[in-house]
Amino acid sequence: MKKLLIVMMALALTIAAQAQDDGLAEMMAAMHAAKIHQDSIDTSSLVAVYDYECQTQDADGEAVTDRMKVCLLVGQHCTRSFPYRKFRKERVWAEGEERAATGFLRLNEREYMEGYDFGSDEELPLLRSESYCFVPQVWMNYPDGMMTVRDAIPPTIYETREERKPIDWTLSGDTVTVGGYLCKTATCQFHGRQWTVRYAEDIPTTAGPWKLCGLPGLILEAEADGGIHRFTIAEIQHATSPIYYETSAITMKTSEEKLIKNQIKTFGNRLYLKNTHYYITDLHSAETVYLNEGMLINGVYVHDKPHVFQPLDCK
Repeated sequence: MKKLLIVMMALALTIAAQAQDDGLAEMMAAMHAAKIHQDSIDTSSLVAVYDYECQTQDADGEAVTDRMKVCLLVGQHCTRSFPYRKFRKERVWAEGEERAATGFLRLNEREYMEGYDFGSDEELPLLRSESYCFVPQVWMNYPDGMMTVRDAIPPTIYETREERKPIDWTLSGDTVTVGGYLCKTATCQFHGRQWTVRYAEDIPTTAGPWKLCGLPGLILEAEADGGIHRFTIAEIQHATSPIYYETSAITMKTSEEKLIKNQIKTFGNRLYLKNTHYYITDLHSAETVYLNEGMLINGVYVHDKPHVFQPLDCK
């Protein structure tokens, strides 16, 4: 396992020198970076990129579609589903420790190890989109036989680790072409939603986006409850890439059941549409950076203009 400890040590030493010149935002970024490192736990040979859409409403009840790109890395032993924005950052890091260190220490560009970039015209819109979508990071079969999920109820970043339980799929004879691949159809009830998915047996893996998996071929398309949630394959690369597992000092362990209940209770509350951080009693105790149309709370972007919460997990 390769830990970027040298980078973190160097970054921590620059905090005092940079804080006076660069201001609060840069100092907060540096402090957060010093708390995080990543371990390479596997190597993927398949990179699948999905377009994710969620049909919901804004605070005024107008219909909106939230969108982001999700990356799936398929390794020999495990898979990782997570925002494509983070994958792009990690691809740069993987090109070499020296280049990564240079990038982390460019505090004037406000970059830090979580992959967030406060000031970039390119990164900030992606962060905003992700904050609406509520799609977690999922490591499947890490550790062996387990599913690890990283998600947040700001200011807390939670991690769950549960035994992998097979999804009860119903296979169908229906076929359709998705992304140039002939796909078969399967359906299931999963965490309170009815899913219909298309999978390609020509791509020999049981993987899929988010927590969907367990079919004899890569899942290329998945739709829940008539289209409230939809994953559609956008790109497939047969390329080698490290699969990282993030370790953060601010992560709190919990159960999957408790996390789902707490998210629905928090984001499903009517007060959320009036004030997205209504439930945070002491905002100043978190690492907070105020931005246009929102803020970063412990590295998680929180919108000022919320949308109705449509959880992937209903129970």
